Amino acid sequence: MVLALFSPILSHLGLWASGLILVLGFLKLSCLLLRRQKLARAMDSFPGPPTHWLFGHALEMQQTGSLDKVVSWAHQFPYAHPLWFGQLLGFLNIYEPDYAKAVYSRGDPKAPDVYNFFLQWTGKGLLVLEGSKWFQHRKLLTPGFHYDVLKPYVAVFADSTRVMLDKWEEKAGEGKSFDIFCDVGRMALDSLMKCTFGRGESGLDDRDSSYYLAVRDLTLLMQQRLESFQYHNDFIYWLTPHGRRFLQACQVAHNHTDQVIRERKAALQDEKEQKKIQNRRHLDFLDILLRAQDENGVKLSDADLRAEVDTFMFEGHDTTTSGISWFLYCMALYPEHQRRCREEACEILGDRDSFQWDDLGKMTYLTMCIKESFRLYPPVPQVYRQLSKPVSFVDGRCLPAGSLISLHIYALHRNSTVWPDPEVFDPLCFSPENVAGRHPFAFMPFSAGPRNCIGQQFALNEMKVVTALCLLRFEFSLDPTRPPIKTTQLVLRSKNGIHLHLKPLGPGSGK
Repeated sequence: MVLALFSPILSHLGLWASGLILVLGFLKLSCLLLRRQKLARAMDSFPGPPTHWLFGHALEMQQTGSLDKVVSWAHQFPYAHPLWFGQLLGFLNIYEPDYAKAVYSRGDPKAPDVYNFFLQWTGKGLLVLEGSKWFQHRKLLTPGFHYDVLKPYVAVFADSTRVMLDKWEEKAGEGKSFDIFCDVGRMALDSLMKCTFGRGESGLDDRDSSYYLAVRDLTLLMQQRLESFQYHNDFIYWLTPHGRRFLQACQVAHNHTDQVIRERKAALQDEKEQKKIQNRRHLDFLDILLRAQDENGVKLSDADLRAEVDTFMFEGHDTTTSGISWFLYCMALYPEHQRRCREEACEILGDRDSFQWDDLGKMTYLTMCIKESFRLYPPVPQVYRQLSKPVSFVDGRCLPAGSLISLHIYALHRNSTVWPDPEVFDPLCFSPENVAGRHPFAFMPFSAGPRNCIGQQFALNEMKVVTALCLLRFEFSLDPTRPPIKTTQLVLRSKNGIHLHLKPLGPGSGK
């Protein structure tokens, strides 16, 4: 009886709800179409490749390899061209130094259409913040990358690297090539755990390993979401298996970070633990964050703490993994440069068994090779901005405020108007005289301008220590049956891994 009375009411409520959803959906679609029209009109003066009626350029890039496809388009369309992910999201894709300078010398915010996808994972950390909040966080975090803080990390990098190299000794004994990417990833995470959380010498435990797997899943799922325009809507994405997997991985990452922060805060309440922390051989990133305060004594909130830690763990581990792995691939591909880097490292090390801070500045040839590998294989191949005000480019064309910009670093580093033989590995591109005559926005592995990567010196120091130790222990050569297949998963990776042969070297072999 009661159900019979309420049945008409429920039926009417269902109709109202359905109608409301349809209206909201129509309004949302209308807003998207109007925005699409505005973006398309803004890029009218920039010719570009034809678009698919539904997928834009995304389908062709997936089928043919997005990196080299954009390089081919860059030859066809100098300076820039429109780039559409589906029919609703369009960027002006730039790869010319003056164009890069026009945008990246300013402080325009990251494009929310891309970087809002990070929010569920990293929260509002330095990567996605803008305006006064970004400036405040940047100022608070900068002391964490002072050279006095970075100095002791040299020993941390070396310790983690030796653990990896000992494992490689066993693998090399089998006489087969193997994929170095995963091992480098675990080593980079091990280093970062020690530098961020003050992890002990024992390396990663089970909880840390789960965190590593979660971060690996998150980077893969993030790139997949960016390329699949049907996943750009949050409501739709969270209903899919990929979206649920993403949320589960986020939960693992957040639980790990929250637990470490809670443990550290509790330790700071105990005098004995305080003394242990003070007596450690280095301050870690979490120490810096917990002590950071502005001129008014305001500290980071718990939400800000987690956001900055999660952001640093993402940016500091996956990018470094990519950089080191592709550098070792370059060394295997060009044995003459590998030999020169090894000789330099051996000469610097002398009779000692470990590198020190002052040694890093002496690694001139190794540094040139690292930068050249960054040029050909930039760890982050593409970054995005949204214009906060109009911009005028060197050729007279312009874009209004609100337009979306994609800086294609991979294509910029292969721009033949800047780099005479862009596909040739030539470390002398980074000799002092060549650098002095080059456009300052021609080489941007860490972005550029006021929003450049705050941790670039940290990353470069780690790469120097790790790669020098690798070259002193092994000779690297290619596996011609397994060439790497470049792909972008937020960072530059290989679809099939990076398989190399490793030959152990005896003491003094670099001399």
